[in-house]
Amino acid sequence: MANQVEEFNAYRAKMNDKILADNNKIIKRIFNLDTNAFTAGALDVQTKELLGLVASTVLRCDDCIKYHLESCYNEGLSKEKVVETLSIATLIGGTIVIPHLRRAYEYWDALEAQN
Repeated sequence: MANQVEEFNAYRAKMNDKILADNNKIIKRIFNLDTNAFTAGALDVQTKELLGLVASTVLRCDDCIKYHLESCYNEGLSKEKVVETLSIATLIGGTIVIPHLRRAYEYWDALEAQN
């Protein structure tokens, strides 16, 4: 199997470049707001990424889950903290998020396998 982390990041970068090349002011502002929302403020970056992971899981967005998992990994969060966060997301989201939980575990494993 090809490296899913590299594939995800390459696709995301390619499509983000394509979207932003249209120079749509609203989309650019949304992207900018998203970027700035996850910088350190009253909450540190790790906490914000865990919150993003919960929201993404509850909303069942696999791309968002991957994005926040990778950000959590890059921020040095332990697997235990990520798994506990995913457990809260599963509790809140219900059993319908279990397929996303499976893919989250798979993606975390892929992140760990990279290093």
